[in-house]
Amino acid sequence: MRNTIIELKSADLTLGSAAASVHVLRSIDLAISEGEAVGIVGPSGSGKSTLLMVLAGLERLDSGEIIVRNTPMHSLSEDRLADFRGRNIGIVFQSFHLIANMTALENVAIPLELANVKNAFDIARKELQAVGLGERLSHYPGQLSGGEQQRVAIARALAPSPAVLIADEPTGNLDTETGRQIADLLFAKQQERGMTLVLVTHDASLAARCSRQIRVASGQIAGDSQAEQMRLATVSA
Repeated sequence: MRNTIIELKSADLTLGSAAASVHVLRSIDLAISEGEAVGIVGPSGSGKSTLLMVLAGLERLDSGEIIVRNTPMHSLSEDRLADFRGRNIGIVFQSFHLIANMTALENVAIPLELANVKNAFDIARKELQAVGLGERLSHYPGQLSGGEQQRVAIARALAPSPAVLIADEPTGNLDTETGRQIADLLFAKQQERGMTLVLVTHDASLAARCSRQIRVASGQIAGDSQAEQMRLATVSA
């Protein structure tokens, strides 16, 4: 049985204030094991992207616990949280979030340098080659296609060798064929490195490629394929 790498306990979060406040997450309990590929799905406004941001350490809970690799992220200071996230969690966004005036190589290397990683540019070069961009190292984001920009973003996320890879609508800004190629790359790297992959997507076919699907509705977990499989196994036993 694989060890738990991510755990949420009674996770609760409200965004906004006063009349504009929205209770986004409602007492969520969730455990994700090492090496799982988990797809989080649900309608717009269901809280799935906010849930992902909590798992990535980019949103703070109002109450409850978020534990990643046996570290209680909810109790870390901002500096310690940033350091922990940089070493353990890779993040890929729908809109790439590349720095326009930096080359592909610099976009991947600079975060490593800021984290005092030795040989940052050597590592960045290797990661870009691994995602098929060995010939595009000196190109700026504006000189790259959407698919190439997302490959740079994936290389940047993978460069610190994270245990967890978080992806928020990673194919959302791409055409169907390019999106399929990016999905292939994400799952290949997840298998190759034994990482835990957690992704939010509106694409049912992408979610179906994950070993587990979690459905979110109204800030709560409304379905979990793992729990359903366990229930069916118990019934048939």
